[in-house]
Amino acid sequence: MIRISRITGAALLALAALGVLPAAAQPAPTAEQMIEQLKAAPQAPRTRSLRNLTVEAASAARPSLSLLIQFDFDSARVRPESQQALANLAQALQSSELSASKFVIEGHTDAKGRADYNQRLSQQRADAVRDYLAQQGVAVVRLTAAGKGSSEPANAADPFAAENRRVRIVNLD
Repeated sequence: MIRISRITGAALLALAALGVLPAAAQPAPTAEQMIEQLKAAPQAPRTRSLRNLTVEAASAARPSLSLLIQFDFDSARVRPESQQALANLAQALQSSELSASKFVIEGHTDAKGRADYNQRLSQQRADAVRDYLAQQGVAVVRLTAAGKGSSEPANAADPFAAENRRVRIVNLD
């Protein structure tokens, strides 16, 4: 019998990438990884024309991070296996790199069920994540919760896919 006493983070990530680990067993991204993902991009330089009009370069997508946060079935209660990911997120949002930024917490569902039900559930789940982050010391005035229901799937080819059930954090700055 072989006994594994310690698996490194890199080994866990490799197993997760191969699909060997279930979503609940996959390691949470670190606070440092989250900070890098959520840092605001440098602002595009502004230019003026002869008529004193301001022209800005087309804005790129805002920095964001999608997390597979586990909730109890038909509920907004965060499951224990997602506590570490949310603790890391709270730490990242309180870092010096992100402490001045404001964020939207988007709740997303898959396409199972009625649209109005999914909208309501996704809002409740976004609220639950916002409340958890506030309990961890993130200023609530920096956080907005928005339920998206199944309107913006991560996997449009399969509207019922698990990856559509997620929480997305978007940097507004």
